[in-house]
Amino acid sequence: MKLPLLIKPVSVSGLRGKFLSAASCFHSFHSFSVFFLLFLKFKDAINLKNLVCSTVKHSFSGIFTASTGTSNLPEVVAVALVNNIEASYCDSKIEKAIPKQDWMENLRDGEPEYWKEYAQDCAVNRLFFEEQFHILKRRLNQTTSVHILQKVIGCEWDDETETSHGYQNYGFDGEDFLVFDLKTLTWIATKPQAVITKHYWDRQKTTNDLWKYYLTQVCVDWLKKHLKYGRISLMRTDLPSVSLLQKTPSSQVTCHATGFYPDRADLFWRKDGEELHEDVDKGEILPNHDGTFQMSVDLNISSIPAEDWKKYDCVFQMSDVKDDIITKLDKSVIRTNQSKTEMEIQSFAGASRISQQPQQSVLVYKRTSSVVQ
Repeated sequence: MKLPLLIKPVSVSGLRGKFLSAASCFHSFHSFSVFFLLFLKFKDAINLKNLVCSTVKHSFSGIFTASTGTSNLPEVVAVALVNNIEASYCDSKIEKAIPKQDWMENLRDGEPEYWKEYAQDCAVNRLFFEEQFHILKRRLNQTTSVHILQKVIGCEWDDETETSHGYQNYGFDGEDFLVFDLKTLTWIATKPQAVITKHYWDRQKTTNDLWKYYLTQVCVDWLKKHLKYGRISLMRTDLPSVSLLQKTPSSQVTCHATGFYPDRADLFWRKDGEELHEDVDKGEILPNHDGTFQMSVDLNISSIPAEDWKKYDCVFQMSDVKDDIITKLDKSVIRTNQSKTEMEIQSFAGASRISQQPQQSVLVYKRTSSVVQ
């Protein structure tokens, strides 16, 4: 069955409407991290207290990003994610799908007809987005040359309860635009400028019925197909390396966990065994280049007496892992930039004293990168 609007839904679970600005997407369009961070930055926060250890939710997700006014960049870029891991990539310039995991190469070889649809979508989606850009620019009276249209669409599936849900959202120039309501099979306009499109799409009853069929059945079947080929990799568990980082003795202490998989994890500070919600700054879960994840949480220590440090610790928790990783707040284990900076200054001063003869040498001093980014 051919899907409506000629776009194969592959989407991002929990993405409830925040999109990259046109400028930020334009400057980083070539990097997959942009699309993955779009997904990770705005998906619903994970609360481990609500997770059932015996239940695993899987997701088949996709991000379509189209641009206009950027002649040196692909007009359409599509990234497919399985359980938040980049599975494949294609764009309107190469017009073919590129497997990004070893097991995706097995899927490509084992399902040639299915794989062919990836490449077909790139070509077809370009026509769809060109039409939408023309309509939106006229309707919104846009005069600037660079615009970004984004679509996120897909499904989640619980392998124990067999329940699933799907969704699809649109964003234009960094702002929410349209959201598909799977219960009513209508569209929700999140901007006044989207109301005309909403009413038009609402009248496309057959198309919306097809979206329901895809999001509730076809998407789940696709997800299961990917799990068949990638189960060993996708179902693994990697524990992180946890470090305490600090720029200066008076700055906040960062608890940093990296190298964990899957991303169903949490990281937080405790005092006397109780989770802290004040004087902490929690970051998002972010991707590493190797398919694992990282996250950080900062603790403001400015009001913590030295004798109370022993009351604090950083806790890393992962779904389906019984034991937490606990790191005590201890000055002896904190990695800091101070000693490195002092050594560099001393070396610089010494080198300056040596280089007193004019016209003979030029001393170039470049501070090395910080431990804490």
